[in-house]
Amino acid sequence: MAPGSGPFRPRLTPATLDTWLVRRSIAKALWANLHRLSGTVLDVGCGFKPYRGPVLASPSRAQRYVGLDLWCNAYGLPDLAWDGRSIPLSDGSVDGVLLTEVLEHCTDPGSVLSECGRVLRPGGIVFVTIPFLWPLHEVPRDEQRLTPFALDRLLRTAGLVIVEMKALGGWDAALAQMLGLWVRRRMSGTAVKRALRTVLSPLLWPVIAALSHLDVLPHGFHEGTMITGLAAVATKPSTSE
Repeated sequence: MAPGSGPFRPRLTPATLDTWLVRRSIAKALWANLHRLSGTVLDVGCGFKPYRGPVLASPSRAQRYVGLDLWCNAYGLPDLAWDGRSIPLSDGSVDGVLLTEVLEHCTDPGSVLSECGRVLRPGGIVFVTIPFLWPLHEVPRDEQRLTPFALDRLLRTAGLVIVEMKALGGWDAALAQMLGLWVRRRMSGTAVKRALRTVLSPLLWPVIAALSHLDVLPHGFHEGTMITGLAAVATKPSTSE
C-alpha cells in the first residue's frame, strides 16, 4: 500500500466497515498508476478532490491538477465546471484524465469517454474506476453498473487503447463489502437497529479484515467471476498509429 495518509490510507474501523474496502481498492489501483501521470491531469467528477495531493506528488510527474465537476454539487466548487456532457477544454489540452466512480452517474458514458479522448493529447492516459457491487447512490443520478465487457467496448468506441483492466475485488472482498454495508447501512434508522449496529460493528470488524486479506483478484473475466468494481487504464494512440 502507498505510504502517507489521506485517501491512500483509509482506516478500517467499526465506523468505516461500509466504505473502507472500496476506498482502499481505488487507492491501490490509482497508486499503481501514478507513475503514468505527467503534465496536466483532469479529474472528471472530482467531488472533494481527494486525489489532488497524490496526483501532484511523486511518483506522479504531473505538474497541474484541474478538478472538473458540476457547478452545483454537494462537494464544493470545482476548478472547472461542466454540464455532465461536454468538457469545456480544447482538443489535446491535457496529459491525463481521472474518472473515479463517475461513469455510473452519466446518462451517456460513451459520450463522456469520447470527450475525455478529445481533450487528451496523443499518448496521454485515462484512468477509470467504476463500482459493480454497490447500493443505489446519489439517487436519482445513478444510471448503471458496467461489466468489464461493456467498459471495454465503451473505451474502444471512444478511440482509446486499453492498457489494462482489473477487478477491484473478488469473491471474498464482495462478501466483506456486503457485510460492511449491511451492518452500517441496513442497521440504521430505528433505535433498535442503531443499537444492533453499535453491537455488531466491532464483531464484524475482524471478519471483514480477514476476508479482505484472503481475497484473490480474479485472473480474467469468466462465467461466474465475482467482482466488486473495475479499474482500467487506457491511452490515446498517436496519429501515426
